[in-house]
Amino acid sequence: MTVFRLHYFPESGNSYKLALMLTLCGQTFEPVWTDFGGGVTRTTEWRTTVNAMGEIPVLEMDGERLTQTAPILLKLSERFGQYGGQTETERHEVLRWLFWDNHKLSGYMATYRYLRTFTPTPDPQVLTFFRRRLDDFLGILDQRLRSQPFAAGDAATVADLSMIAYLSYPTDETGYDLAVSHQAVHAWLGRVAQLPGWRAPYDLLPGQRLKHYV
Repeated sequence: MTVFRLHYFPESGNSYKLALMLTLCGQTFEPVWTDFGGGVTRTTEWRTTVNAMGEIPVLEMDGERLTQTAPILLKLSERFGQYGGQTETERHEVLRWLFWDNHKLSGYMATYRYLRTFTPTPDPQVLTFFRRRLDDFLGILDQRLRSQPFAAGDAATVADLSMIAYLSYPTDETGYDLAVSHQAVHAWLGRVAQLPGWRAPYDLLPGQRLKHYV
């Protein structure tokens, strides 16, 4: 039986993606809390022994340390035969939205939320820039979800599990009330939350939390 160990910190949406995927696939994992706020991922020791890229999450599986969330999601999807898309067209859409999410939605939301909520004096001009970009990306996603229930088609895939992650944290952290600003996105989050086994981020990712400044 495979033992999964997930190196994470609770506020990490990328960690949540893997924790949720494992949970939805009926798997358990050993949580390994990481002191991201204390700078441990920037130390030489951590980068030598855990992840040379200096990033969270890291998933240990079959004696191998896996990094970069999108390829891990695809690997888990293939391993368990779930959330990978049913047709060639859907599998292409999974990749298209995964890459878009990593470059656009998750990339910007992770940084915006961190600066806005977990740093004491964020630059207002930087926040404004990120907010404008996020408004654009959320608009694109909202338009997509007006015509179909999930990103790749009629069923949830790892693309959905990737894109929901940073949007699933509390409104006071993200700064967005999606029920008001992006109703199709809000409804889609509700559909994903109906998947058997779904759990919210802080329910899956326990441990010491970062200090809030808003």
